Amino acid sequence: MTYSINEVAEKFGISAHTIRFYEKEGVLPFVSRSKSGHRVFTEGDLTLFKLICCLKDTGMQIKNIKKYIDMCMSGTSTISSRKTMLSKHRETIIRQMEILKENLDLIDSKIEIYESPDAVEIVSEMLAHAAEEKNKNKLI
Repeated sequence: MTYSINEVAEKFGISAHTIRFYEKEGVLPFVSRSKSGHRVFTEGDLTLFKLICCLKDTGMQIKNIKKYIDMCMSGTSTISSRKTMLSKHRETIIRQMEILKENLDLIDSKIEIYESPDAVEIVSEMLAHAAEEKNKNKLI
């Protein structure tokens, strides 16, 4: 089965313009064209495109995605380099997830305060403490 650029865009929730941008940046060298010049994606192309979207969604820069895809297109001799690249990216994602978890915990603690029956008293105490601290340090 084959897919048009609009079908791929819809399937992945991105615009056809973004797909054209990726192609212009050299990230989609595997995409074929029909006799009439339209982009045609195969199931195999979609598998690779899904990985491209994953890498982009997890913060990898386009130039590094291109480097990865170029290695894929070079064949099996680049497997070790691809593994190294993805392993480094994975570590970056793990660090980002740890930071997000810390931020989520802080947000959850604030929500917990606001859901408390004593929310008004707790928040009032926090505001009073902040004002006292500013006064003590002659910042107000």
